[in-house]
Formats: sequence, C-alpha cells, structure tokens
Amino acid sequence: MTAHHDADGTPLDPHTAAVEVLNVIRPTVAVAWFLTFAGHALHRWPEHRKLLADGDAAYARAFAHEVRRFYPFAPFVGGIAAADLYWQGQDIPVGSMVLLDLYGQNHDPQLWPKPYIFDPRRFVGREPGRDELVPQGGGDPATNHRCPGEDVTLTVLETLVPRLAALHYDVPEQDLSIPLRRIPTAPRSGFLMNPRLY
Repeated sequence: MTAHHDADGTPLDPHTAAVEVLNVIRPTVAVAWFLTFAGHALHRWPEHRKLLADGDAAYARAFAHEVRRFYPFAPFVGGIAAADLYWQGQDIPVGSMVLLDLYGQNHDPQLWPKPYIFDPRRFVGREPGRDELVPQGGGDPATNHRCPGEDVTLTVLETLVPRLAALHYDVPEQDLSIPLRRIPTAPRSGFLMNPRLY
C-alpha cells in the first residue's frame, strides 16, 4: 500500500493507505474466525468432508455460506440513523443507535427452515439474497454499508475449507460447545462508546 502510486504518479496519502491496509487485515481476521468454525463444523458433521476434500467447488461455496450463516461471527452490529426513520410502527430519530441482529436474522425460522441444523445444501446451486444472509452486516456493497471484505472472506474460506477437509487430524476430547449467553459489557481495551449516543 505504501508503494502504490495513482495513475498520475501521486503516492497514496497516509489515511487512504491505512484504510486499505485495514481492508486487508479485517477479512484476514474474519477468515481465521470462520475457518475455526469450519473446522468445528467438520468435526461435528464429518459427512461433509468427502465432498469438500474431493474438490466439489460448488459445495465448498455452499459450505462457506453455511458456516457464515450458522456460526455467530458477531451477535449484532450497530449503526447510527442518518435520518429520521419509521420502521414497523417505531419512530427512529436521526442520531439514534440502531442494532442489526445478525445472529437472529441468520437463525430466523421464517427465512431458514430448521435454522439450528448445519446444512450446506441450502446454498447448493444458489447465492443468498442481498438481505437474506447477513453474517457481517447487511446492504448493497455498491451503495451502502456491507463489510467491504466480505467477498474476500467468502473466497478465501471456500478455497481453504477443502484443504481443511482433506487433512488428517485428531481432536482431543474436550468441551466443544460455543457459549452464546454472555456478551462482554466493555471491551478489554477499555474503549467505551460515546454516551451521548444513548
């Protein structure tokens, strides 16, 4: 990023270079998180290993989508209402904090039959709708916020999952549950949200 120059020879300004570096780091962390969950899924449901290890690219993509749907990357994402809104009988004044329930959306039985069953077949032969699967946020990447690294995350995940499925390894006996009952009240960094927003 620091060596990049625009077409006219101008180097990237430090702010833009920093943003672009973060756009590489964020999906890398997301991929590591989701790849861990993919390993968890392959251990719990080993029947998926053969199709993945045999190189079925369509199944690898479907499996990647299902990992992103099934596992809780984040419980929700927040945003600030940019204008006065009215949604399902609720006034949302400009400046209000709004939360998008990612986990709830991705486990809604009206959208996902048997949402607590891990089933990549729900994505075989089809891509999810724009607002149907929201593992990293919602919206149209061309016009409003959606994780800018989501396509990178999906592509790297669908590339690495078949390799993971082909590995021979042992998982020692342990508690493999993923607790969803506790959300930290404050990050370990001590950073707190601006109280004026609440």
